Amino acid sequence: MARRKSLKLDTPQAVRKALARIANMVLNGELDTKTANSIILACNAILSGIRTDEQEKKLAELEQILNERD
Repeated sequence: MARRKSLKLDTPQAVRKALARIANMVLNGELDTKTANSIILACNAILSGIRTDEQEKKLAELEQILNERD
C-alpha cells in the first residue's frame, strides 16, 4: 500500500507553501497534473474559507467597536 501523504493547509502561508511543493512535484515528475489540479482546487476552496473567516472576525470586531461607542 502506498504511503499516505498530508499537507498542512490551515493558514494562507501553509497553503502557499503546499502549492509551491505541488508545483515542484509536478515539475519533477513526482505528481501527475490531474492530481495536482485537484489539490490546487482544494487549496483554493480552503483559502476562500480562511478569507471568509478572517473577514467575519474583522467585521465582528468593528461591530463591537461601534457598539461600545453608543
